[in-house]
This record gives sequence, structure tokens and C-alpha cells, in this order.
Amino acid sequence: MLRVGIVGARGFTGEELIKILIKHPGVRLTYLAATLERPEDIGDIFPSLRSVVALKCEPFSIAKAAEKCDLLFLALPHTVSMQVAPKLIKKGKKIVDLSADYRLKNPAVYEQWYHKTHKDPVNLKKFIYGLPELNRERIRGASLVANPGCYPTAAIIACAPALATGIAEKEGIIIDAKSGVSGAGKKLSKDYLYLSVNENFRGYKFNVHQHSPEINQELSRLSLARVDVVFCPHLLPVNRGILETIYIRLKKATSGEKVEEIYRKFYKTEPFVRVRGLNKLPELADVTGTNFCDIGLVVDERKKLLIVTSVIDNLLKGASGQAVENMNLMCGFDEKTALV
Repeated sequence: MLRVGIVGARGFTGEELIKILIKHPGVRLTYLAATLERPEDIGDIFPSLRSVVALKCEPFSIAKAAEKCDLLFLALPHTVSMQVAPKLIKKGKKIVDLSADYRLKNPAVYEQWYHKTHKDPVNLKKFIYGLPELNRERIRGASLVANPGCYPTAAIIACAPALATGIAEKEGIIIDAKSGVSGAGKKLSKDYLYLSVNENFRGYKFNVHQHSPEINQELSRLSLARVDVVFCPHLLPVNRGILETIYIRLKKATSGEKVEEIYRKFYKTEPFVRVRGLNKLPELADVTGTNFCDIGLVVDERKKLLIVTSVIDNLLKGASGQAVENMNLMCGFDEKTALV
């Protein structure tokens, strides 16, 4: 039985991790930690877990985490994980990090976008980027995994087949993305108050969002050439979910049927990617509460244009669900365990 802990258990992703892990037949949840003055019953923090999880959430302790856990999920804010992870690595613990601290492989790029010097460049190179659809074999048996961001998960899955097969131009990719409010975490900010969000819809951080370099890094690696997308995120007045509409120029006129064939073949064996097909556009409701990424395709052969719609639940395939998917691969469980 794998002993598992969550550091940062009070956030949205921490709550989702708990709900998934208590259903996992190969896992025992043994440790919950957060920024607290004193231990609290997790059922008092999340009332839905009363009489379900008999654990206290404690102030974080390296010694306790190392003693009680074989693997830890770090559901911590960006710039915080890199202060915690090295201590756990020294204790020989496996880690799935849900922050951005180990996703970007160039410390200078990290500093540019997160405005902090990376404190753990030595271990940065050891973390595997945890997108199973592209890195499954590297994740298997890995001890350190950087869980992808929510926006990048939807974007990379949407773009990968077109770039990997060479039908797409590498320049001019435009990602028009929309996310539910939980994507911002539990921030106390007027931008995320009910009256600011309800009956409203707005864009933010156009082409300066911190997920841009993550998308570029992985698509460039896949393409073996530089990819620099235009990324425009928006805030939807819903609790959860991401919908991205992505515009990709094709190198030559290609039929919709051919593009659909390429996408279906690319994701034929993927348990959590569902290609809806040509002119069938997925909706948020199709994936909310699941670990699936649904893909829809529209092709304008005359304009040599591919439009891809990609939808995920930002808290599951975009965070906690994918983190458990990575744990399953790392530890020899069936990838789908506790996720379907």
C-alpha cells in the first residue's frame, strides 16, 4: 500500500486530491498539511469530508512528511514548492508538484515570468514534465514529476497531433482560452468576488500570462523547432472548466477528414483524450467532474486553417486528476485507477 500525503491540502486542488485518493485501492492517505497555527480536522475544513476522512490537517513538518509518506503531492503556490521539494528529495521521497516551480527547464525563463530566482536549479533538471499523452514512458518509474498547468494541458493536447505530424505551420498559433474562477485558486481579491465575476466576462494577461512559456516549451520540444504562440486567457463566470479555441495554420490545403484521421490515430490509445471529430464541438459540461480532455475539429480547407476546441476540468485533468494519473504511472498502478 502506497502511503501518500498532500502538502497544501486546504486549496481547491488539495480538496480534489483527497476526494480522488480516498477511492484509490492502492493508496493510503496518511498525511495532510497546510499553513495552519494548529491541527484541524479535515472534515472541519471541508464539511463534505466529515465522517469520510479521519485525518487532521497539520502545520507542515518535513520530519512528519518523510516519516508518514512514500509519495507527496505538493499543492503549493508558485515559488513555494521549490523551497519544500529539495528537503523531501533528500529524504528520498517521490513528488508530484502541482505548482509551476519545476515545469520550466530554463531558470532564466522561470525568473522572467515568475519574478523570482529559482532556488533549486539542480533538481529542476530531474523533474519530468507530467503530460502522460506525450511523456508516458518517461513518467513511468520517475520519482519527480512536474504536473502541467491547466491552460497548457488543454492547449498542448489540442496542438500536438498537428505539429507532430508536420501538417501545421509553427508560426501564428493563436490560443483563445477561457477558464472558470477556481483556476485562480482561493485568492482574496476583488477581481474574483462574486459581484466582479457574476454576469461578467473579461480577458486578462493577453500574451503575458505565465503559462505562455510552458506551452511554448513543450510545443517547441515536440516540433524540434521554436514555437511561440499567442495566448489570450479570459475569465468565465463559472466555477470550473476550461475551453480553448485554437487557430492553427496548415502548410497546405488539407481535408477535414484527413485532419480528423490524424487526430484519431494520434490519440487512439489515450485513455483520457476523446476526439469528438469534425464539426462536433465539445462543451464544458461534457468534461466537468472528469479527467477527460475532449477535442473538436473544424477545418477550412480553402483558408488552410484548422480550428481546434479543447475542453477540460481545470481542477481535474488540469490539476489533481492529472496528478493522480501521474502517480499511477510512477508507482505501477493502472493509469485510470480512481479516475473513471
